[in-house]
Amino acid sequence: MEKADHHHHELVEGKVDWKGRTAVKKTHGGMKTSLLILGAFGFENIATVSLAVNLVTYFNGVMHFELADAANEVTNYLGTSYILSILVAVLADTYIGRFKAVLISGTVELLGLALLAIQAHYPKLKPPLCNMFDPTTHCKKIEGGDAAILFIALYLIAMGTAGLKAALPSHGADQFDDKEPQEARNMSSFFNYLLLALCFGGSISLTLGVWIQDNKGWDWGFGFGAISMFVGLITFASGLPKYRLHPVKKTSAIIEVVQVYVAAIRNRKLQLPDDPLELYELDKDKEAAIDSEFQPQRDIFRCLDKAAIQTSAGNSETPNPWKLCRVTQVENAKIILGMVPIFCCTIIMTLCLAQLQTFSIEQGLTMDTSLTKSFKIPPASLPIIPVAFLLIVVPVYDQIFVPFTRKITGIPTGITHLQRVGVGLVLSSLSMATAAIMEVKRKGVARDHNMLDAIPILQPLPISVFWLSIQFFIFGIADMFTYVGLLEFFYSEAPKGLKSVSTCFLWCSMALGYYLSSILVSIVNSATKGSTKSRGWLGGNNINRNHLNLFFMLLSILSLINFCFYLFFAKRYKYRSQSTVVPEESNKAID
Repeated sequence: MEKADHHHHELVEGKVDWKGRTAVKKTHGGMKTSLLILGAFGFENIATVSLAVNLVTYFNGVMHFELADAANEVTNYLGTSYILSILVAVLADTYIGRFKAVLISGTVELLGLALLAIQAHYPKLKPPLCNMFDPTTHCKKIEGGDAAILFIALYLIAMGTAGLKAALPSHGADQFDDKEPQEARNMSSFFNYLLLALCFGGSISLTLGVWIQDNKGWDWGFGFGAISMFVGLITFASGLPKYRLHPVKKTSAIIEVVQVYVAAIRNRKLQLPDDPLELYELDKDKEAAIDSEFQPQRDIFRCLDKAAIQTSAGNSETPNPWKLCRVTQVENAKIILGMVPIFCCTIIMTLCLAQLQTFSIEQGLTMDTSLTKSFKIPPASLPIIPVAFLLIVVPVYDQIFVPFTRKITGIPTGITHLQRVGVGLVLSSLSMATAAIMEVKRKGVARDHNMLDAIPILQPLPISVFWLSIQFFIFGIADMFTYVGLLEFFYSEAPKGLKSVSTCFLWCSMALGYYLSSILVSIVNSATKGSTKSRGWLGGNNINRNHLNLFFMLLSILSLINFCFYLFFAKRYKYRSQSTVVPEESNKAID
């Protein structure tokens, strides 16, 4: 400790170590420590990524749900696991702290995976075996207590992943101090590596994990996930003495933002003063103001400024927080409001991803999956294509593209966050268009060989599954641009207290995408019921008689329209003023 007192500048403001002392820059946090966090994230993804793609097969083949129902059950589970992350983020910020939040969530997820494995192991907990692809047999769907076990396990996993998604990225970003140029750059790299960890974990999950599920049985597959989750928890916990921890504040930043909206509505009849300095703010010299951050007043969303109008009667020491808010609080609410249109424009991205995770797997099931004469790829391993590809692209993006564009633009992240998101949106539209073309090609092969009623897997069409890799490949790049761009955008724009809630904006956007996917499938089916033989574009159990190509085309057009809206909002977005990082950056570029 004495050493630390000599170098006062070595202390990290606003972060503590595990014993509650102020964190020291050399010993706590930094890139080395964040590796443990990335490792834990990787192990968690080994456990869960294969679930997202293989659960459709599990629900359909073992639990006997119809295809569209199975796809909807899975997108609902994914949606919920993203939505719940907001709850955990608020808890992590206000009560339990991010470190504990990750530990608890991990344990819950471990329980869920173990429960799935147990159910998959004992035949009495499942419906009797039977072939879903044979139209003559009637398979018994899972019901009663067994169904309860299935859904309890599934939603325990949803709760666990939600918690990890909420607390882990922000706990990782807490290891860096964005006021210092080098650490700010490291933080940007950290977000890119977060995707890299996801891809590493994902690629093991989609190869080894899927192989175990398909060849050794589902019980072994889920068990493998549980073991991996356990290793991840140990990895994460081992870093405790090295972490910079964000001390827990009892007020929730989300509630403070809501207070602004309430106060602005209650004060809507009051007149705004001509001089913004007359609006309410804490005294910078007073004792209470030491820990608070201050934000200057800006001329946007002026209606919200009414929340900070002081009435002459309000001289008492503590004003009612639901009637009077300080300017900084109002500015934070403005930042959040400004992010909303950007947030809305990215929902459709996940809508496209959901189709690739469900219907494209179904496409793959009908195609020829052999790599060599003897070795076949399981269709659930198809997403390995974009994932493996990202393993190469992310480091290239982070180490080559960013420094190169940084020299030209002088922006620490190479291109602005919003430009990055935009590139991804265009690519996702392109990916859906490709998917539509591929589907036309695949159905053509089925028609030419009179195989429209071929049984998937057993009678593969004479067309290689690698044709599907094109749509996955384009979407993989889109993924890297949009999702990582959004994570960075939300984290760097959000006010201090809202950091972990801000990453949840991304998860929310994804959740809405998954839910919308379920809704869209149902709408499209009911709208096209009369005009097609298969009772809807996506009806029935036979993908060859469906009109999946029209559905993909529809999504591609929707994505393009959405991109036009995005351009309009992104052009008007004003970035918040950042601290000293930017000027030093541009000087470097000039040298």
